[in-house]
Amino acid sequence: MSSTLLEMTRAGHEEVERLERLIVKDLQNEPASGKDRLFQSHRVRNMIDQVTATTLKLVEIYEDKDSARKDEIAALGGQTATGTNVFSAFYDRLKEWKKTKAKAIVNRSKFVSTIDAIRLHVLLMLMKSMRRYSKEEPPRIEFTGEEAFGRYLDMHELYNEYINSKFAEPIEYSAYLDVFSQPHKIARKLKMTRQYGEYLEKLLEHLVYFFERTEPLQDLDRIFSKVTTDFEEQWADGKVQEWEREGKENGHISAQPAVIDLDYYSTVEELMEVGPERLKEALAALGLKTGGTVQQRAERLFLTKHTPLERLDRKHFAKGSRGPEQNGVAAAPQQAESLKEIALMEAKIIKLCDLLHETIVRTKENVEKKQALTYEEMEAEREEEEIQADTESDDDDEQQIYNPLKLPMGWDGKPIPYWLYKLHGLGQEFKCEICGNHSYWGRRAYERHFKEWRHQHGMRCLGIPNTKNFNEITSIEEAKELWEGIQERQGVNKWRPDLEEEYEDKEGNIYNKKTYTDLQRQGLI
Repeated sequence: MSSTLLEMTRAGHEEVERLERLIVKDLQNEPASGKDRLFQSHRVRNMIDQVTATTLKLVEIYEDKDSARKDEIAALGGQTATGTNVFSAFYDRLKEWKKTKAKAIVNRSKFVSTIDAIRLHVLLMLMKSMRRYSKEEPPRIEFTGEEAFGRYLDMHELYNEYINSKFAEPIEYSAYLDVFSQPHKIARKLKMTRQYGEYLEKLLEHLVYFFERTEPLQDLDRIFSKVTTDFEEQWADGKVQEWEREGKENGHISAQPAVIDLDYYSTVEELMEVGPERLKEALAALGLKTGGTVQQRAERLFLTKHTPLERLDRKHFAKGSRGPEQNGVAAAPQQAESLKEIALMEAKIIKLCDLLHETIVRTKENVEKKQALTYEEMEAEREEEEIQADTESDDDDEQQIYNPLKLPMGWDGKPIPYWLYKLHGLGQEFKCEICGNHSYWGRRAYERHFKEWRHQHGMRCLGIPNTKNFNEITSIEEAKELWEGIQERQGVNKWRPDLEEEYEDKEGNIYNKKTYTDLQRQGLI
């Protein structure tokens, strides 16, 4: 009769080796599309997680904190923990087996031996993992329609929260795609609010969730660990961008209000523009009196810019205040810790945006493209995407096509011949500065792009009509010069009625309008 722990150990090692072989076999296949690559990454990630969980169970068995494994090994060798011989151990185990069998006779339908249960468990795990990692049933990954299966970012919810906040200005969604990845450019005095901290938490959570779905093989914990280590060093040295003062003071803010940074105000009149409510909150945070007019509050608060709290007259403090020592000094470390957390979240967001740079660029291009398309063009594009998705799903079971030269695919779903590739010049690159230095491969694609949305959007940004006159023009300077020349020619060839409108006198003589009017005024006609 085999021992339970040793059987579990053997099954665990077998499971780890089997999963490792499955991982290697899966990674040897080159995905045919981005969707297949994402499915492959999630399959491998799930297998890695299972390997990790199984390994942790094996570690617990090998640690043998309750000495159960040691006893089973000794029992297999003819010795037990009490030092009995092999025969005593055998009869003890036989007696235990008879008791188990006697109980099983009472309810045989519920009797399953330990070894059979373990083998059945291993078999079920094998069938479950084979079904889970088969290509017929890909992993379930949740994406919104706007994200297009991880190709684009969906930032609309965060965009609405951003434009409705007090620390931001109303901007277009396309402009927000450039702004959200640069939180350090927001004024520091606007960051010292709870609303900004909540916004950063939601933004970081959203980016982390998207990154885990699109890059499951990346170790995000290790990335954030390095970001935190570098941040701590820079914070201690006062080198964190836009947070130099807090970093240099190393967590000790010089007795300034928790909400208002007085470094940005040079006079009391400027400080009054903050408003009575914010002045009241800042005074209350320092334990000062909060009453009076807006000017009195601003004057009282402005005193703390050059005078430490402990040197202020007691008349400025509120009744029942704990004193300048507790109100100012005790609040400073707590505020510094809060600002440090905000700065760390900004550092993590910037790192994630660097890793998702290509996705952010694609998202912005997609937004600009939709803005330039008509309703009919958007419907045609949607239908084309649906047809392409159906084609990809039908081709999932087909064998992967060998294409080492990365040739374009033909109408039959196979790479086009190499001579046709060279004939059409698909290896020749054309760049268009008006399209943002976008590359077009082949003369045909280059000529066609002058009527496409990207070039049209670029010409619209330059304020130039996209007519046939500007075909083959890819330089911004050349387009501007040609447009100025066209405008000048239109001014020269403009019809001028004073010189070109004709009049006839009684004798049949022809004059222009200006000459005829002058002669008539002089009485000669």
